[in-house]
Amino acid sequence: MTKSASGAAVRATRVGEDTRQRVDLIRWLLFNLVCAGGSLGLAWLGPVAPLPAPVRGVGMILAVLVLPLATLLVPVLLLRRVPRKKRKVAWQLCVPLIAGVAMGVFGNAAGDQAALADRGRWTDAVVVSMDDSGTNHCDLRTTDGRTISPSLPEGGGCEDWVSKGDELRVRYDPEGIAGPTEDQGASSYGGMLAALFLVAVLMGTWGSVRQSEWDRRYDGR
Repeated sequence: MTKSASGAAVRATRVGEDTRQRVDLIRWLLFNLVCAGGSLGLAWLGPVAPLPAPVRGVGMILAVLVLPLATLLVPVLLLRRVPRKKRKVAWQLCVPLIAGVAMGVFGNAAGDQAALADRGRWTDAVVVSMDDSGTNHCDLRTTDGRTISPSLPEGGGCEDWVSKGDELRVRYDPEGIAGPTEDQGASSYGGMLAALFLVAVLMGTWGSVRQSEWDRRYDGR
């Protein structure tokens, strides 16, 4: 009778542990999906919508800083049994932090491409001035005198050989949000962003589950 009761208790403990592990897996998977999707979605949506400048600014802060940091800090801050001075960070959680920042940056660039593809216009433009103190930027205006905003970046066609007075054919955003470009067939960010998203979700979930498991098994030593 005692052995039967002991065996039942062991089985109940194992079932309870398996249930907690499944719950941890599901909740951390959802958490990392929200963080990774939020970083990518907010960065991409800003130029595509197009959103007002203050809203885009807040969205980029969330995409590049707040949400990536959340994937690292939340699993650590939610540790209940482990004292703060003894808390450690699973190395896997560094991956979604880096990937989240990258998704924010490159997601915004992909949004620029999508915005230009949707509402961009081709025009002949004149270089009004060029700033080569760091990364090249060229201020442009159309041949009929309208200013093109924002400026043309180095990656979009403002190369070292460009000088004031040169004429360029560029595609620009009438809303003044997406940066202009000379490229007619810009490379797609889709594959890279998909890979970053998957890596962020998988590694973030793995690291978060490890943190929860460590917290449950902590015995005070």
